[in-house]
Amino acid sequence: MLIVLRNTWALLLGLGLLMLGNGMQGTLLGIRGAIEQFSTFQMSIVMSCYFVGFLFGSRMAPEMIRRVGHVRVFAALGSMISAVLILYAAAPDWIIWAALRVLIGFSFSGVYITAESWLNNASTNETRGQALSLYLIVQMVGIIAAQLLLNVGDPSGYVLFVIPSVLVSLAFTPILLSVSQAPAFETTKPLSFRQLYKASPLGCVGMFLLGGVFSAQFGMASVWGTQVGLSVADLTIFVSAIYAGGLVLQYPIGWLSDRMDRRKVVLWLSAFGALALMVPVIFDLPFAILVFVGALGGGVSNPLYSLLLAYVNDYLDGPDMAAASGGLLFINGLGAISGPVITGWLMGAIGPNGFFLFMAILFGVLAAYAAWRMTQRRTTPEATSSYTAVSPSASLVAVETAAMIDNEDPARN
Repeated sequence: MLIVLRNTWALLLGLGLLMLGNGMQGTLLGIRGAIEQFSTFQMSIVMSCYFVGFLFGSRMAPEMIRRVGHVRVFAALGSMISAVLILYAAAPDWIIWAALRVLIGFSFSGVYITAESWLNNASTNETRGQALSLYLIVQMVGIIAAQLLLNVGDPSGYVLFVIPSVLVSLAFTPILLSVSQAPAFETTKPLSFRQLYKASPLGCVGMFLLGGVFSAQFGMASVWGTQVGLSVADLTIFVSAIYAGGLVLQYPIGWLSDRMDRRKVVLWLSAFGALALMVPVIFDLPFAILVFVGALGGGVSNPLYSLLLAYVNDYLDGPDMAAASGGLLFINGLGAISGPVITGWLMGAIGPNGFFLFMAILFGVLAAYAAWRMTQRRTTPEATSSYTAVSPSASLVAVETAAMIDNEDPARN
């Protein structure tokens, strides 16, 4: 691990700064939107637009990189991100914000693809798994630290919008200077959705439902916090708990899933998530318990993402594992677009608790579907892939890399 860190520290530092910038802007917009008196529905549209842009970016950025190269795409999209982060404060209008969120989602998607491909190229077959684990840790730590930075300024002013803009700009320096030559960029041809669904209906349905959960968690948490009257400090603690829960439980659940029927883990984990998130819907909880519930929600959703990837790969041959990644990410992105909109509608209809209710319903549907699928496919193959932790915010490159690690594992070939 120390050797990997020594060889990739500059890349990881740059990626960490990127996560700081992205983590700040998501929470900050929810707080600033309440100050500007945007409605819950308006903010749900704003938050959803990030995932629209990210989805388009994941499809278009690879072709952009092939045409003009890593460096030009990286510089152009990085400049776009820095500009958008400043324009939020300069143009406090929800329609303008929605358009800017599409741009920044598109740009972050392309930047992640570029940075992750460099990180992958800087790793060897022997160190790729460790590099991916370090990347996941850097992502989570960066987003958690971003929440703390929200306490250094007034969300009604400019400073908190300038800070992520500067952080993103600084992120490019270590990434661009850490390598002498940009890597060749290739992505595998994806499997058709028909082939993907035939291989694993549970994987496809689960990824769609989890897309809604992720976008609600990370897009609407700050909107929920402002509705219930949380201070900036309390809100940042709650959002940090979601990511911390995902980081802490990722590996124990992964260890368990490699040793038993993954469908049972999906079933019981989803059912637990549904029950945990129904508690604040039914009961009026103190803030400390709400933070714990938020940590449980993140601790369920993040491992489920990696778990479903591993489960789909169990039904695929080695060369098809990476090919499935593009389709699964697209399905997840479609679910993510709808998450904030439906959450915002529920919050408008029944109040702030609609935030928890929406995620509880999705977890419940996933648990019920997993139970039904176990009656349709009675046997599950011996695991042909291992659980590899991947962040839901990772791009196609990181997900394909996880599949490559499984395919290169000599114990499975």
